[in-house]
This record gives sequence, structure tokens and C-alpha cells, in this order.
Amino acid sequence: MTVIISSLAFILLLSLLILIHEWGHFAAARKFGVEVEEFGFGLPPRAKTLFSRAGTDFTLNWIPFGGFVRLKGENALTERERRSPGSFSAASIPSRIVILLAGVFMNLVLAVALLTVGFSVGRWVPTFMTFEEMEQASTRGEIHLVMGVLIDEVMSSGGAAKAGIPAKSLLRSINGLPVTRLEDVLKIQEGKTRVTYEVSRVTGRSVSDTVEEFSVTLAQGKSGVSVVPFALELSAPAHSVVQAFLLAMREARIMTVQTVIGIGNLFSSLAMTGTVPEGIAGIVGIAQLTHVSVQEGFMHYLRLVA
Repeated sequence: MTVIISSLAFILLLSLLILIHEWGHFAAARKFGVEVEEFGFGLPPRAKTLFSRAGTDFTLNWIPFGGFVRLKGENALTERERRSPGSFSAASIPSRIVILLAGVFMNLVLAVALLTVGFSVGRWVPTFMTFEEMEQASTRGEIHLVMGVLIDEVMSSGGAAKAGIPAKSLLRSINGLPVTRLEDVLKIQEGKTRVTYEVSRVTGRSVSDTVEEFSVTLAQGKSGVSVVPFALELSAPAHSVVQAFLLAMREARIMTVQTVIGIGNLFSSLAMTGTVPEGIAGIVGIAQLTHVSVQEGFMHYLRLVA
């Protein structure tokens, strides 16, 4: 049953994005006097014409996936067709550029609208590129954040390794003093030759409730571990519509930049190595993400759509 729901959600996701995209072309073409001969729901062959309005046939097609618009003269072959009034080819170059870009613009508008809903009602956590950005957002009240320190790596020759401290564990305290920032480690260990670590093992994002204690010998104030910031608690409050809209605009900007970078990395990797870089999801990857989001709930699915 879950597979069926996920499949329907996947079709709905792509169809919504495609229809919004095509509606952008449709609205822009109408604005600049280009005739829209057909606005199709689904893909051909045509099942029936739903209705006609202002010279446009709104059609229902047999393949229930996405949609399309057919502009007059967009595939014109003869000079007469290209110069025909209302033809896409007869429109000015700026008009044609706007018509072509209108689809992407409408996808961006949809993303901002859905993100605004998510940040206001869904309590979505914004995307952050650094922990410093997260801390600044926490100070502004945009998120609730409790920071900790993760022991990322344990050097084989250090005191921590000899004490048996596992990598990927949360450093809760040193000598009974709580550790919440990287600077705390250096400050507490300064001038000491032996300290007591209290740690909890971390699996993924889950932190064990069990606290283990280790006596660690230091060399020049260092225990032989590599530590990184770790978000113990991360959540977001409900925001006003204005606050949510501003967060949505910021999120859309980040997504746009990351998309451009991703496309650049894709072409660079294809040119240099002939391979697709890790993290690039094709149609199968999107389907898998849809399945996961459906299992996690409607708001997770909505964020994937955004």
C-alpha cells in the first residue's frame, strides 16, 4: 500500500511542478500576445477537449503525467508561419525570453509559497551552511538550538585512544564541567596532565542516554581527539507570515545557489572524469526521496515539493 501511495505522490509531485511551469509559459504568452493553441493536462494522445477559452483548447490526455502548452508558431518551418500574427516566432526577442523564463519563475514562486507555509505552520528548520549561521539564527529566535561537541576522530597514539574512548561520541563534560563549545575543551584542559571525560555514543543523529567515564592522560594539554560542533537539539518555532516569507526567500536563494553549483559540478565532473558526482539524484533518486518523505509525513513531502 505504501508503494502505491509513494508512486501516486511521485506522479503528483512531478505533475504539479510541470503544470505550474507550463502555466508560467501560458500566462506570459497571453501577456505578450502570443496565441496558446492548447493547454494539456497529462501527455498525448488526447482523450477529450474539456473546454475552449480565448482561442485555447484545454485538453485532457491519456497519459496522467504533467502537462504541456502548445504555442502558435513555436515549431514554425516556413517564413509565413513565423511571421503570422500571434505566432511565438513573430514576438519580439525580449518577449520570447520572458515567455521561456516564465516557467522557471513560476516554479520559484511555488517554492517560496510552499516554504512560507512550511516555516509558518510546519515549523520547518531553515537550511544552514555553517554552525556559525545556526548560532546566529538561534540568537535571532529563528530556531531553538542546543549545541554540543562531538569526538569525530580518535588518534591512535593519543591519550584518548589509550583510555578506550570511541570515535563518534558526544563529549558531555571534562572534569565535571559541561562542554558545549569547541573552546570549552581547550580552556578546561589547559595546563592539565590528566582529565576525566564523560561521553555518550552517537549513532546517526541519536545520542545514547548511557554516560561513560574515561580517565585521559594529556600531552601538552591535548588528548588526541578531533572534535567538531554537534547540534544536540534543533527545532523551529511557528513564525508569522512575514517572518516565514523572509525565511522562504532566504531558503529559495540558498537552493538556487546550490542548484547552480550542482549543475556546474555535474558538467565539470562529466568533462574531467566522465562520471556523475555523488549526491546528484536522477529520476530514480527523486522517486526514492518521495517514498521516504511520504513515510515521514505530509509536511516532509511538502518540503520535498518545495
